[in-house]
Amino acid sequence: MGRGSPIPPMLQRKIVEQYQKGVSQRKIAKSLKLSSSTVHNIIQRFRESGTISVRKGQGRKTILDARDLRDLRRHCITYTNATVMEITTWAQEYFHKTLSVNTIHRAIRRCRLKLYRSKKKPYLNMIQKRRRFLWAKAYLKWTVAKWKTVLWSDESKFEVLFGKLGRHVIRTKEDKDKPSCYQRSIQKPASLMVWGCMSACGMGSLHIWKGTINAERETQRGARNTERQQGGGSEEQGEVSGGSEEQGEVGDGSEEHGEVSGRSEEQGEASGGSDGHNGKARGSQTTSTAKQQS
Repeated sequence: MGRGSPIPPMLQRKIVEQYQKGVSQRKIAKSLKLSSSTVHNIIQRFRESGTISVRKGQGRKTILDARDLRDLRRHCITYTNATVMEITTWAQEYFHKTLSVNTIHRAIRRCRLKLYRSKKKPYLNMIQKRRRFLWAKAYLKWTVAKWKTVLWSDESKFEVLFGKLGRHVIRTKEDKDKPSCYQRSIQKPASLMVWGCMSACGMGSLHIWKGTINAERETQRGARNTERQQGGGSEEQGEVSGGSEEQGEVGDGSEEHGEVSGRSEEQGEASGGSDGHNGKARGSQTTSTAKQQS
């Protein structure tokens, strides 16, 4: 049996039974393949307490008791962004005890807490939160069919970097100036702007943009993707609607033709009126000349 491993209760009972039968400790250790000190300690415990169970309170005491752990848990919940080093410094001053970072690590786990890397979320101020709340409240009663008509789009910027630029590197103390151990950084890396969209019909294609993206261009691109996602049926409907529009244009042309003919009639009437007026004027002129001659 390995050094420091616990002795099973069944094996301890065999040691006590052989001891009560008068077998020597050396023979018991040899028959059960145990050390003489282990057999001696089990028999000594049986003599003193009458049982083979380990008494409570044996072993090294913990530095932080239950009350200290409650205080530590309360401090960790209050200051969630504190580092382990900062918590250790606070604990040493608060408990007036010599504590290491590893001790605080174990104590935090005993408090049913764990150190995690925080998630990254965009910061929202009160105005932005208010706007999002009003937007959600305005579209609260929308049906599923209405939401299926919405096209969701977004753009993203990708920077082209070179190699693995991790923060950590495994090296010796003397290798700090080796080029392979540097964290390479670029002042203005090359970037690429892409745009994509999705809707209830499926995913749209990914487009690479040159320059900046504004709302008007993004809306136009989204409309084209929606037309592509709807398929051939929408194209046929477009052709039918196009035909009806052409028919409407023909009808408009006939109306225009009627208007032109009406205008020509009006011009004819006007010309007729002018002819009659000219005739009367000529008749009056002839009568006046006849009177002068007479």
